[in-house]
Amino acid sequence: MTRVSETTLADRSSRTSFKRPATGLHRVFARERQAANVRRPPERVLPQNRQRGLWRRPWGDYGLFLVLVVPNLVLLGLFVYRPLVDNIRLSFTDWNLAEPFAHFIGVRNYREWWTRADTWQIVGNTVIFTVFAVGGSMALGLALALLLDRKLFGRNVVRSVIFAPFVISGAAVGVAFQFIFDPGFGLVQDLLHRIGITNVPDFYQDPHWALFMVTVTYIWKNLGYTFVIYLAALQGVQRELLEAAAIDGAGRWTTFTRVLLPQLRPTTFFLSITVMLNSLQVFDIINVMTRGGPLGTGTTTMVYQVYQESFRNFRAGYGATVATIMFVVLLIITLIQVRVMDRDE
Repeated sequence: MTRVSETTLADRSSRTSFKRPATGLHRVFARERQAANVRRPPERVLPQNRQRGLWRRPWGDYGLFLVLVVPNLVLLGLFVYRPLVDNIRLSFTDWNLAEPFAHFIGVRNYREWWTRADTWQIVGNTVIFTVFAVGGSMALGLALALLLDRKLFGRNVVRSVIFAPFVISGAAVGVAFQFIFDPGFGLVQDLLHRIGITNVPDFYQDPHWALFMVTVTYIWKNLGYTFVIYLAALQGVQRELLEAAAIDGAGRWTTFTRVLLPQLRPTTFFLSITVMLNSLQVFDIINVMTRGGPLGTGTTTMVYQVYQESFRNFRAGYGATVATIMFVVLLIITLIQVRVMDRDE
């Protein structure tokens, strides 16, 4: 019994202590497994809330979107859309600012606007002023941008001088140009006398010259805006196309109209809308220089008529009517411009 147990224990110990001899190949495989275990990064365990959809995360992308957009929508609703709705509502009333209540009168204000004698003169003043203001400021801005889009001595100073009037108050510009166009000692009168022109126009008595004076003043003030926008657009023009046109023998006018202007079309479209909207809202220059005159409505535009009817004649309902008509006209013009631009693209 003792001999059998000793034999059994010896066999077990021999089997336990027996090891397979390690060859060189086994050593290589063992090292590779150890290196792989060391290099293997630990598996990343995502938290439970990260594995859910974005809509379940209170501060995910959707929450950030709401935080950024909702305050802007609230501000737009309070300061843009609500006044617009109130203005349209007041256009159907006879509110005169002196009474606390407004009475509904239907379309009587619109009928009066259509039949008044001065309506079409005011509309004509608005159209003439807008067309020449938009065309003049854009054409001169493009010309100055082309002139200063090259290496010239002191060009940065000239750029700053051209842009400076845009940031000046319109009332201050109007006061300055009152002295320039003054019929007694103005700069324009003095220059005309020096070159031999004795029949000097009176810019404050002739309605046509008064409208010309206001338009020139606005173009001078707004020139810096169109100049800077066109100058920035010229930095993105493909110079390779201009060089190819020059190699093909194209002249300057052909290169300008066939190569350069098509590349500036988006900028021109943007400026045509923004400058038109700004020119239709001009009030300060007209109020300082002519107050809508001479001869009653010589330089009165539709925006200035809104001010006159609402705060001088105390007819806020009729002023709201003129403002509503302006809004509808501007909306139609803008939609037409966008449609034409999309068709060209």
